[in-house]
Amino acid sequence: MSYRSRFFLLVISPLFLILPFAESQSFVGVNYGEVADNLPPPEATARLLKSTTISKIRLYGTDPSILRALAGTNISVIIGAADGDIPSLASDPSAARRWVSANVLPFLPATAISIVSVGNEVLAPGDASLGPQLLPAMRNLHSALSEAAPSAGIKVSTVHSMAVLASSEPPSAGVFRADLTSNLAGVLGFLRETGAPFMINPYPYFAYQSDPRPETLAFCLFRPNPGRFDAGSKLTYTNMFDAQLDAVKSALTAAGFSEAEVVVAETGWPYRGDQDEAGATVDNAKAFNVNLVAHLRSMAGTPLMPGRSVDTYIFALYDEDLKPGPTSERSFGLFRADLSPVYDAGLAKTGTTQGNSTGTPARKPAAAGWCVPKAEATDEDLQANLDYACAQQGVDCRPIQEGGACYLPNTVRSHAAYAMNQLYQNTGRHGWDCDFRKTAVLTRDNPSYATCVYSGAGS
Repeated sequence: MSYRSRFFLLVISPLFLILPFAESQSFVGVNYGEVADNLPPPEATARLLKSTTISKIRLYGTDPSILRALAGTNISVIIGAADGDIPSLASDPSAARRWVSANVLPFLPATAISIVSVGNEVLAPGDASLGPQLLPAMRNLHSALSEAAPSAGIKVSTVHSMAVLASSEPPSAGVFRADLTSNLAGVLGFLRETGAPFMINPYPYFAYQSDPRPETLAFCLFRPNPGRFDAGSKLTYTNMFDAQLDAVKSALTAAGFSEAEVVVAETGWPYRGDQDEAGATVDNAKAFNVNLVAHLRSMAGTPLMPGRSVDTYIFALYDEDLKPGPTSERSFGLFRADLSPVYDAGLAKTGTTQGNSTGTPARKPAAAGWCVPKAEATDEDLQANLDYACAQQGVDCRPIQEGGACYLPNTVRSHAAYAMNQLYQNTGRHGWDCDFRKTAVLTRDNPSYATCVYSGAGS
């Protein structure tokens, strides 16, 4: 994407269970932008991807060198037809056939091309002339693919920004903009006919940028918070990612396309920004992406789409140093040009290393003992922490219920300490997992007592 879309939604976010996945996950992808002059060789990029649990990659074009490098990797690839290609693809079926012959057929079947995305955020504010040409271009490309590579099963779609929504808060009020109805209706009908997904670019980062309060940051980073009730659906939202996706789902349902599959084509958080770019820090970027991946791995889904994870492409694999705009635009990369991680996003496969040619292992989660309440934490704070922790998947609070090994002493502080530590241990033992709105601290002193055993170990 040339410039992150600043359309946002304020909702509340939780911290989700991080599970130790050793193999690639079908729902975790990454964006590969090329507005840069320092990218590593494509073969090195392919090796890097194979060392991670990333199973999908989205290109904004059709770079033949990276497509060749991905041959035989089983990494699913989205390729892109540029906005500038749309007029010719729309007006001339033979142009679509030539595009497929040049950009798809040479790489099949070795490279697993799954989707051709026609344009990027074409229906967002911009060149209004492209909107009516989008559907004809998609139809011509679909026909060309069906004719030239019928067994490949390649879908044709397009990527939208959240600006296609007129309303998104609460999520149940999600609806598409009226001025886009004619163009969107045709595109949605095409997606239904062909079984292609509806692709969207939600960015929680911009919600925080516009409202840089601590509670907003928690909403956006999947950190503890009280949740927000949607009176329309009677559902409670605990993270903005889910709320944005369900706003899209509500809009699709309102438009008569409730069955459409939703794919997150881009989402991410910059690790660096200008002085006026609130929240663009390494710690926040790491928290967002680690917790996003954990949420996807939990398979919890969203309140309106439960029990499954939406395919999500993280922006981005590398920084793009030639991009215009604020510093954040050049600072979304998960990896540096030397292949070392900017931070550990929890994407390395078990038993593999990431980084530079020295083969330095990727940094593992810290194992710094136990997470307990700070001395100055109030009972009100700790009750909120207790309620939150016990509501999370994988946290077993039965020992602090009456008759349990940790029920006595029957105090809010004692029960909260047990639950908070349980959540900290289960979410990977990262330092930021023992925060609880600044009411918790790590200790090397084992808080276990009598028959009450706190999980964890010192290091």
